[in-house]
Amino acid sequence: MVAAADAQNYAQKLGISHGLVVQELGWDEDTDDALRAEIEEVTGGEMVDEDSDEVVDAVLLWWREGDGDLADELMDAISPLADEGFIWVLTPKTGQSGHVDPSEIAEAAPTAGLTQTSTISLGSWTGSRLVQPKAPSKQR
Repeated sequence: MVAAADAQNYAQKLGISHGLVVQELGWDEDTDDALRAEIEEVTGGEMVDEDSDEVVDAVLLWWREGDGDLADELMDAISPLADEGFIWVLTPKTGQSGHVDPSEIAEAAPTAGLTQTSTISLGSWTGSRLVQPKAPSKQR
């Protein structure tokens, strides 16, 4: 029961709420299944994968050392993202296999046109929240 409560706190920490469309990228056997299940329970639907052509409110990107070029992956992740949407880059914590140095995310985000707003702890994973900068309103 404690794990479910923790997972619910994780979905809440991620800003995931009922009705949001969440895209999951980078799934592998090491991903946190309790967190995944909680997100689907909270949103009321399954997460969509990289083949979906839906506009999404949030992207959950599981990222590990050796997965490739993070900036390229983030640019691909932005394509289906709603204007107010956000991306969570989830990386293994320090000392875990596949750990990613936080500087890699800090360097990749601006290259992809994103801003990092926060970092949170999610069990054996660390989440970095990335958003698209607000565009100034255009008056003509």
